[in-house]
Amino acid sequence: MRSTTSDPLLVQLGSHRWLVPLLADLAAHNGARFVELIHRLMLSRDSCARTLEAATAIGWVQRNPGHGHPLRPEYILTETGKAAAARAATISEAQTEIGLPPGAATRWGLPLVAGIGAGHDRFNALSRLLIPATPRALSQGLTALGKHGLVTRAVLDMRPPASRYDLTKNGQLLAAACI
Repeated sequence: MRSTTSDPLLVQLGSHRWLVPLLADLAAHNGARFVELIHRLMLSRDSCARTLEAATAIGWVQRNPGHGHPLRPEYILTETGKAAAARAATISEAQTEIGLPPGAATRWGLPLVAGIGAGHDRFNALSRLLIPATPRALSQGLTALGKHGLVTRAVLDMRPPASRYDLTKNGQLLAAACI
């Protein structure tokens, strides 16, 4: 059955490049210190700080109030963050299984894969599904998904010419994880 609206949680998970791996890591380790996250995720300090700030602003992550030194905080998941982290862990496992490096997806990559998986195989259908995304952002996301071998594009012989997008086998695995 074709969905007519995008999944808000999936859009939020895709809002920052490192949000999915960070939430999956926090869920797997029941929290982590800043330095542990940098080393495990192989992130720069700035990227880790921005991702933690984004996750905190959404309400998924908080500093552990009962942990150690204030300059070496531990970060834990909030109650709402635990549900998001469970989904992020599923997506992260699928990304690892298909060989997609963490942080490889664009902001709209996950919603695009889910949208194509739900039957929205034309650019305008995806554009209507993901209303806040600009056409340029969607185009860049589809191009990146194609480079990672998740999406194929077929040009249909019509007047005017049109494109149809399909998921590859790896794309289908990722789409199933996004549900």
